[in-house]
Amino acid sequence: MAVGIMPLTDSSEATPPSRYDDQPALGDIKINHNVVAGIVRLAALRVSGVAGVGGGIVDGISELFAKRESDHRGVKVTEDAEDHYYIEIRLVVAYGAEIGKTAYETQVAVRKQVSGMTGKDVRKVDVIIEGVRLMAGQPGAEDKSDDSWPEPSA
Repeated sequence: MAVGIMPLTDSSEATPPSRYDDQPALGDIKINHNVVAGIVRLAALRVSGVAGVGGGIVDGISELFAKRESDHRGVKVTEDAEDHYYIEIRLVVAYGAEIGKTAYETQVAVRKQVSGMTGKDVRKVDVIIEGVRLMAGQPGAEDKSDDSWPEPSA
């Protein structure tokens, strides 16, 4: 008697679904936008040249009124009817970093990480540069007061 592989009776068991969140027979899988914002934030912070996410005056004021968690400051996630994400992220760039390159690398990293973790397409990642910051350990990062400026000669 030859030993062979038994064919599966249900063809859906033979191949995994193309999208795990699109299985209506099993129920819905929904990802809260705060979760996506957390992914965006962590992906951006791993990019070289990014000193921080959010922290602008608008985020500070809206946090007071909306009681948003600090993990989601500086990130806005919207979704269209076709389940595509549109992301806006506000960055603080490290002093000396090339702003355009840092913003581009952030767009790529965010799109890759969000798509990989959620299985959904990211149509747009808008990057808004909120500021520049000296990073700890960078030359000149220590606190300097205005007393170090020379007095004007009379």
